Amino acid sequence: MSLPFSTVPMSSSPSSIDHNKSIKQEVIRNTMISPRSIWGDQFLTYNERKDRVWEEQQVKELSNEMSKQLRITGSAKLITQHVKVLELIDAVQRLGVAYHFKDEIEECLNQIYVMYGDQWVDNNDLKTTSLWFRLLRQQGFNVSSGVFNKYKNADGNFLESLRDDVSGMLSLYEATYMRVEGEEVLDKALEFTTYHLGNIVENHVCSHDPSLEMQIQEALQQPLRKRLPRLEAVRYIPIYQQQASHDKALLKLAKLDYNLLQDLHRKELSQICKWWKDLDASNKLPYVRDRIVEGYFWMLAIYFEPQHSDARIFLMKACHLLIIIDDTYDNYGTYEELEIFTEAVQRWSTSCLDMLPEYMKLIYQILLDVHKEAEELLEKKGENKFSFAKQEKEYTRNVLIEAKWLKDGYVPTFDEHMAVTLITGAYVSMIAKAYVHEDLVDEETFKWLSTYPPIVKASCLIVRLMNDIATHKKDQERVHIPSSIECYMKEYGVSDEEACEILSKQVEDGWKVINKESLRPTCVPMPLLMPPINLARICDAIYKRGDAYTFVGEEMIQYINSLLVNPMI
Repeated sequence: MSLPFSTVPMSSSPSSIDHNKSIKQEVIRNTMISPRSIWGDQFLTYNERKDRVWEEQQVKELSNEMSKQLRITGSAKLITQHVKVLELIDAVQRLGVAYHFKDEIEECLNQIYVMYGDQWVDNNDLKTTSLWFRLLRQQGFNVSSGVFNKYKNADGNFLESLRDDVSGMLSLYEATYMRVEGEEVLDKALEFTTYHLGNIVENHVCSHDPSLEMQIQEALQQPLRKRLPRLEAVRYIPIYQQQASHDKALLKLAKLDYNLLQDLHRKELSQICKWWKDLDASNKLPYVRDRIVEGYFWMLAIYFEPQHSDARIFLMKACHLLIIIDDTYDNYGTYEELEIFTEAVQRWSTSCLDMLPEYMKLIYQILLDVHKEAEELLEKKGENKFSFAKQEKEYTRNVLIEAKWLKDGYVPTFDEHMAVTLITGAYVSMIAKAYVHEDLVDEETFKWLSTYPPIVKASCLIVRLMNDIATHKKDQERVHIPSSIECYMKEYGVSDEEACEILSKQVEDGWKVINKESLRPTCVPMPLLMPPINLARICDAIYKRGDAYTFVGEEMIQYINSLLVNPMI
């Protein structure tokens, strides 16, 4: 269906920062009107769970019990016990409660790494070997992928007999997504397992085990490495419950913790909805995508743990401001207005307010207020070393470049496009804002971030390319800046299908960079790598099957209902 367009006349103030410029009194705008929010005021009010205090006490007791179990099992010397601890850690992580046991998990996996090095002893068991490899790689231990050569024949191909080990193949498939550049054995393993697991699903080989067949199908759609922890918890808790060997205390902990987090997240979202309603921006800036609920889902992707509550609220405000600015430059403002706004941001002063067109004054005031809040928080921590103003100046300069491309009808080269859109994708800005409440952050962290290190650049690339692949056909229905797809097509003379295929390969290469940069020794503490990793993960939920942020469909509605509406029973 074509997007609705509206030709919107607007009276604008002729004042300008550059007095040699003027703005016409009547501006004709060719503006896309996005669908309104489907949620209305559903999340505006918040009612605390009646049994919250009792549930918190239960979670505390069950967490202490599981902590002891991890320490006892992890301290054992027998390989059979180490297999059990790997399986327990895997369950804890997939159930969404690993944040309670960060120290215990690190201690257990470190002990296993010290004992076995990068060669798992029980390598006759494909499932266990693959689990060992994936968990240690996830923790940053650079264990060798050479352990999988054992499962290849003299011709270098994987043994056909592995097809009979369905659970082992699924475990190997998940392990391959921890690969880095140059790991040919894992590239081949991914190709091998994808093909055979696909056949298993297509031919219903596992019809006797519907749960396993469903897990294979879901894994083929989205591997564990790319799944958001909260969505994986929703998916995995019922699967774990069906397993005869499940730990009842762990299952109870997972359900209680899930519901308590959901309650906290609803409380935060209520605060954010009130902030947005008080601004009345939906009426004052009707061209802006009203996606507060979907935006909060994005923030949950970055951090979901309770200790990051303040960070999520601040992040949501700051990141929705980026949506406002993006929609203004991409979808509403005239080039002359955007020049004025960009120059006002460069000056970064309330004295610029009177020089702006009327509708831009609200945007500019929110911009100053939100970033003043961030800088005050850093000052309280004694770490006022990062200039958010400098970052916003860079951002607006680059979105103005995109606006000029559109105005001039210019199609840049692919590299020229990426140099600009890696900045306008705003992931570095989001990561910086995520760090405001992090105790581990210091001046060196912000210096590291400002250099666009490989893991951050890879995350930026993934969102840019996945966004463009998902939206470029829809964007062609209106006047829009050239996407990376169109730039690549023009420069290399390929079809849009070929361009999408090539750029999808670059997305996978980006994940290899993320995996490599997550291996020890890391440039910054491991917790600080999670925002860029999780921002790459959110792309799989938002952009894999279209633009689920702008055009909210059944899948996104299901995500939000699962995380913010329906408790775990």
